[in-house]
Order: sequence, then C-alpha cells, then structure tokens
Amino acid sequence: MNGESDVPIAIAVTSGDLVLPAPDGPAPTAAVFRPPGEQPLETAVTQAGLLLDQCGHLVVLYPDALPAPYVHRLHAVRALLESERIALLPVGLPPLAVGVLARQLRQLSLSDLGPGILASAARLLAHYIYAGAELASVARLDRMPVGLGSHVASLLPGVRFGVLVNPVPQLVRPGGAEIPGPAYPTRMTVARAGPRRDGSRRDGSRRDGGVRRDGDWVTDTLAPAWRVQGVQEVSPLPEGSARWWGTPRAVEFAAAIPDPSVLYQLIASVRREECRWCGLELIGDRCGFCSAPVAAAAA
Repeated sequence: MNGESDVPIAIAVTSGDLVLPAPDGPAPTAAVFRPPGEQPLETAVTQAGLLLDQCGHLVVLYPDALPAPYVHRLHAVRALLESERIALLPVGLPPLAVGVLARQLRQLSLSDLGPGILASAARLLAHYIYAGAELASVARLDRMPVGLGSHVASLLPGVRFGVLVNPVPQLVRPGGAEIPGPAYPTRMTVARAGPRRDGSRRDGSRRDGGVRRDGDWVTDTLAPAWRVQGVQEVSPLPEGSARWWGTPRAVEFAAAIPDPSVLYQLIASVRREECRWCGLELIGDRCGFCSAPVAAAAA
C-alpha cells in the first residue's frame, strides 16, 4: 500500500459477532451499533458523533436481511446528526461474509484510500468473496433457487447440503459434485454452532470422539480442494445466520483474499470518478455516502 492516513476511517457493523479477529497484520476494531431494543437512540447518536469527531467518516456495513426497525434506526442516526459523512451500506452476503468484508475494510482503513473510495470498494470486494454454508435443510432457503428434489431430501435424517451463494449460486450434496473455487489465493473463515455444556451442539449433533461433525465437509474437503492458505474457525455462529439460511443447522464459510496489499492493488486498478453531489472520489457507479449515481457519460 502506498501510505497510511493519520486517522483511520471508522468501520461499524450491527452485531458484535461480525467483528472478526485479523489473523495477520494490524486492523482497527469495528464499532457496533446495537438493535433498537438494546441501545437507546440517544446512545447510538452519541456513539456515531464521537466516531465522526475521531475519524472524520463512518462506514456502516449491515446484512441486507437486517430487520426493518434496525435499518430505520441507522437512518435515524444519520438524519439526526445531519451528516453526509456516514455511509450506510447494505450487503447481500451471509452474516459471516459481511464480517469478513468488514475486516477487509478495517485493514484498508489504515491505507491512504479516501473515504469515498473505501465505501464504494465494498461492492467490488464483495464479488471476490466465496460465501456459503453446509446445511441440514434447504426447505426454507430463499436466497437461491432450490429444486423439488432438494426440498424433499431436506425431510430425510442425516442429509447435508453444500451451498454457495456468492459469487455464483450453487447447490451440491457433499460427497458428490464439488463446488469450483476461486482462481486466486484465499483464506477461509468458518463458523459453526457452539457446544452446550452436555457436549451437544446447538443444532443437536455431538462432538464425541470419532463422530463426524457438521462442517467437516467444509474444512476437510472444500478447503483443500480450493487450496486455501489457511482455515480460521470463529465462534459463535453469527446471530443472524439461522434466519439468513433458514435453519440453525448451518456451518457457514467465507473464502476471501487475505492480503490487504492485494486488495489495495485491486481497488487502485479501477477507474476513479468524482461524486457530482458531495465531491468525494469514488469507484463504481454510485457514491457510498450520498448515494448519488455517477454521471452517465462517466459511467
């Protein structure tokens, strides 16, 4: 990367389990905006104001499946502060992948990328994240087309499904056809339901010695096939994952480019434009802060 800014741009998420540890190198932590029922509006406004005072700009990432009252709260905070320095970015990725994307932006916030570039880069970087899960049922999965045969198979005990939703939706049965992986180096992040005190997991399976765990297909088959540079297991499974996948028996994974210098070069290779409304430099077709589209001639 070309340099470091004195004050990193603040990155925020909507759940503490989306603040993932960075396995290599420095990464500022992310702020967490709590749901309306857990955090008074005045507290959220004060928190956002302090972040703006400290960092100048604030980029908030949240899953596009976030409940409507929660989204309204975020917009209310920005409206009350009357600030165009807050970017609210809904992301059409599963919760764990949103956390991985937020981690990438946290790492890049230490570079010399301006706030408009960083916010608009979220859409670009999302295309390079391979996100999916191993599921016990796809009966309530509405994020991709699911055939009748898979719906019927979801009723059978012991059946598992391998699902990729980004960048190209695919559905397989572990042990059968495999999912083609990325053609560039990645590191895989995995999250599964945590064990209870009796040794069982929240999805009902057990971790007894010699017994296959849910998610072993992800770590023992998919990760080696994709030649990932490492597997990082995080706990617990993000709070919104069960709702996103339509089942609590989900072992979620996200394979992404781990090197911030590679991410920086990827962003730097894209043509830059100037937002005609707020004047920030950006990439892509829309400003992440004011949502103004890039002029048709420039696009």
